[in-house]
Amino acid sequence: MLFSFAMMILVGVVFAMIMRKVGLPNLLGYLLTGIILGPFVFNVIDTTTFQISSDIRQIALMIILMRAGLNLQISDLKKVGSSALLMCFVPASFEILGLMILAPTFLHLDLLNAAILGTVLAAVSPAVVVPLMLRLMDEGYGTKEGIPQLIMAGASMDDVYVIVLFTSLLTLAKSGEFNALSLLRIPTSILFGIVSGIVLGYVLCKLYRLLKLPTGIELASMFAIGMVLITIERIMTGMIGFSGLLAIMALTATIRHIKPEMADKYSAVLAKLWQPAEIFLFALVGASVRIDYALSFGPVVLVVIILALVFRMLGVYLSIMKTKFNMKERIFTMIAYIPKATVQAAIGGLALEAGLASGELILTAAVTAILFTAPLGAIFISLTYRSFLQKV
Repeated sequence: MLFSFAMMILVGVVFAMIMRKVGLPNLLGYLLTGIILGPFVFNVIDTTTFQISSDIRQIALMIILMRAGLNLQISDLKKVGSSALLMCFVPASFEILGLMILAPTFLHLDLLNAAILGTVLAAVSPAVVVPLMLRLMDEGYGTKEGIPQLIMAGASMDDVYVIVLFTSLLTLAKSGEFNALSLLRIPTSILFGIVSGIVLGYVLCKLYRLLKLPTGIELASMFAIGMVLITIERIMTGMIGFSGLLAIMALTATIRHIKPEMADKYSAVLAKLWQPAEIFLFALVGASVRIDYALSFGPVVLVVIILALVFRMLGVYLSIMKTKFNMKERIFTMIAYIPKATVQAAIGGLALEAGLASGELILTAAVTAILFTAPLGAIFISLTYRSFLQKV
């Protein structure tokens, strides 16, 4: 396992340097690192690493969502009004609808399996989007209009919506029974996640002020609480849901609201922690990609993904229609909702494991979506933000 970690870091650093030389984001180098070191090329990463890869990816996601919360001003979301809420579910809903229209014709799936495919593909990747939006905020692009903040918040919440829909539809496909009450997990996951995060953030602010702990210990305790919140999410499998990642983001956003100077201190440390965490996150996502599946169905899957993205962009456009964004800012927001990676890597193979006839096709589509949209979205965001957004 130690050798696997060492190779991911060393090869990842080299590939990231190459990507920077040609003006591309580091994460492309890390994705490529995982693909090359993974089981379908050189097979350097051992099985023990894969057994804990889900937890490693979860810790990396915790870091990036803590950073997102610590940089999120509630007042910024108020600028865009109802669009902040609409971005959480409208773009994903449009993409699911698009796949329910396209997949029966192009991929010969029935409506239910097309909907399952839609829920697998519809989630945007906070692991790709959030770091890029934080970079925009650091450089002052689009912050006056609240564009990076809007995209960060929406990207974090639409995953909850999509995953609950996926679970409900997969259960229906396996058992033939659909429990409408299971959809309660969507609002309850969001509500209880945000409320618990706000309460914990308020309590931690009070405690840290009283105890005067070193910054490292304060952050370590926040990580421990974050891990507990993720564990609670895994335990709560009934009709009432809970989003640990949303709770973490709400917790840190509360700290930003109450103690901005404390938030700045934590954010500076987490920015350094994110550098190695980013390597592991995207290298492990890359290593989990089944290249053989991506090639097995030919170009038709990619065509369907591209057409579904058109539906998604229409959903984004409608969500931000009431904002004061100019056309370039609207186009940028649509582009920023392209990348897919972490959710697809996590749930792409579950339909196949459940024994669905469409499982292999769904996994192929998930892999293709990662390989196509994660690099493309990251490149588009990196190349357009300076010319499409206004700098403060």
